[in-house]
Amino acid sequence: QVELVESGGGSVQPGGSLRLSCVASGRIFSIRVMAWHRQAPGKERVLVATITSGGRTNYADSVKGRFTISMDNANNTVYLQMNSLKPEDTAVYFCQADVSYYSGSGYYRYWGQGTQVTVSS
Repeated sequence: QVELVESGGGSVQPGGSLRLSCVASGRIFSIRVMAWHRQAPGKERVLVATITSGGRTNYADSVKGRFTISMDNANNTVYLQMNSLKPEDTAVYFCQADVSYYSGSGYYRYWGQGTQVTVSS
């Protein structure tokens, strides 16, 4: 019923920048929160950053000061601007959205398919 599509991943040298985008589409009445997670090879998926519909943000300590999450409420889109990238940022990045279908309904969590980010010289 809801689809999340990420884009913007790729390969970059250490110190470089990338901007990830994630668009949510389908049966959406409102989005309470959107977030980015990442999963490095052989490791568990971890939270990178979150943003509420009201603009409140939260970051993992490992990315504070380097990554910025933002949200376009009108277009159900979340962005992740990643600067000063390090090799340890290499991972598959997943978008997450908590979505309601109509006024008064509960919120349901959806995930994107992931986009690869590789930081290497």
